Amino acid sequence: MNAPARTGGRTGVADREDTARRLLRSSVDKSYDPSIDIDWEAPLVEGRYGVVPERVSLYGTSLWEGLTEEQRVTLSVHEFCSVARIGLWFEMILMQMLLRYAYDRDPRRPHIQYALVEIADECRHSMMFAKATERYGVPDYAPDRLTHELGRVMKTIGTGPAMFAGTLYVEEILDQLQREGMRDERVQPLSRMINKIHVTEEARHVRYAREELQRIMPKTNAAQRALARNETAAIAFVVARNLIHPGVYRSVGIEPAVGRRAARANPHHREMLRWSARKLVPFLREQGVIGGPSELLWKRAHLI
Repeated sequence: MNAPARTGGRTGVADREDTARRLLRSSVDKSYDPSIDIDWEAPLVEGRYGVVPERVSLYGTSLWEGLTEEQRVTLSVHEFCSVARIGLWFEMILMQMLLRYAYDRDPRRPHIQYALVEIADECRHSMMFAKATERYGVPDYAPDRLTHELGRVMKTIGTGPAMFAGTLYVEEILDQLQREGMRDERVQPLSRMINKIHVTEEARHVRYAREELQRIMPKTNAAQRALARNETAAIAFVVARNLIHPGVYRSVGIEPAVGRRAARANPHHREMLRWSARKLVPFLREQGVIGGPSELLWKRAHLI
């Protein structure tokens, strides 16, 4: 029997190049082109939600109870596009970080070739999210100016453990929401197909990032671990706070500031955030990426 694969003195982590070869084969076997695989001209189905209704930020509040069924559907579509927009924002950041990562390394290696494949995937996903917002006919729920500029900093300096841990956070919370949404027949077929494509392809990205983080962390010193914790906590906090743009509430006649306060105070919404991160948090703790003073940001974002 072969001995377990070892990387950096740890068992259970496959060889970097072997993993990359498998991910490259999988990318050939199961990838999508949203421009072809989604019928963007198909009529939307009346009465279907953009997301699972129980995941709408106001679900369970008095504001939700005061909405008509049509308004609830409308709000869910706007929230789907808001989440897609923050996903698009982060994928643009990730693509630039991955390009910098690949720029300094040997492109003959499968590990780097897969990084280039992931960049191509993320480019298609960004186009898919943009076209979805256009098809649903909702505003561009771009992050606010401060968040936009913080993203500019992250894409410029982000590297090492925080690059992979931050990517895991964003991809895993989207994965949880989209896996649920793609199976729920109350959800608009367009949203379900977008969810299916993203879940299928992001599963490879998650594996790539998880294994790389497992290889990197044993080699870090105390200062590097502290930096990784702080940067990852900042990413998690900013993304969690920007998943739902306050402008979505205007679509159903609710003042943005009123809707945002209600959502942030909503126990159901807070529990949804913890639920979305429930599989990732134990893994990041195990890797030493959650802990110390920066854990306060995770708590303030209602992720733990």
